[in-house]
Amino acid sequence: MFVSTLFLFDLLLTPAVIVLNVGMAGLLIPLTLSSLVLAYIYRRSRQRTTWFVDAHWRLAWLHGKWLLIGYAISSVLMLLAFLISSLSSHNMQHILWTALTRVALMPTLIAVMVTAVMGASAISLTTRRDVPEKILKHFPPPAP
Repeated sequence: MFVSTLFLFDLLLTPAVIVLNVGMAGLLIPLTLSSLVLAYIYRRSRQRTTWFVDAHWRLAWLHGKWLLIGYAISSVLMLLAFLISSLSSHNMQHILWTALTRVALMPTLIAVMVTAVMGASAISLTTRRDVPEKILKHFPPPAP
């Protein structure tokens, strides 16, 4: 679910919004959809069912936190881009805004790529019926 969401919302929908020239407010669409899925993953990671399944939901939430950090960094950079472009001359505002917003999206893109690789490795762990050591430390299996 996590990797599918990354590809659908972050890698396909975000460039589509940019190409369709919907405007910067259009970037809130993939961000909102991705945040809703992350909220579901968080809520699901707090539920108790089977230990193995719960451990992998916690792993998905751990990866989701990395993605949220990328979103936060991009948000700060977008705010800086807005401030810098608004303080510049009228002729340079559009150029600066366009250039700086493209740079501001890079932390999110990097976070998406990193978490996609981490999510793919989590799928591999699941098929081998394995759980990472980091999860085992914080969420040990129940005694038999």
